Amino acid sequence: MTPAPKDIQAIGREIAILWADAREDYFSMEKLRAFSPSAENTGEMDILGHLHGGGGPKEFPGVEVTGWQLVGNYAIRFTFTDGHHTGLYSFQYLRDLGDTLKKAAS
Repeated sequence: MTPAPKDIQAIGREIAILWADAREDYFSMEKLRAFSPSAENTGEMDILGHLHGGGGPKEFPGVEVTGWQLVGNYAIRFTFTDGHHTGLYSFQYLRDLGDTLKKAAS
């Protein structure tokens, strides 16, 4: 099971997550919005298996996180200045995203 966050803080234009296992991840607010796992970003399958919407990550210059809440014991819901608040970021998704963004930066 993916460890829960021990602490979450907004630091400047980043969200810092300290995990219970002492790992730290830092996400720019714009990247968090771009990689939202919501249907708006990833699309939705209809009953026939056709994907509608989505199109993957987009750019959201200047967007900021205005708040967040833990959902159950598995995810975080962020609220953004553009009104977006439907993506449920599972703890595992955030850790995987952290790995992906670290690799891309190096």
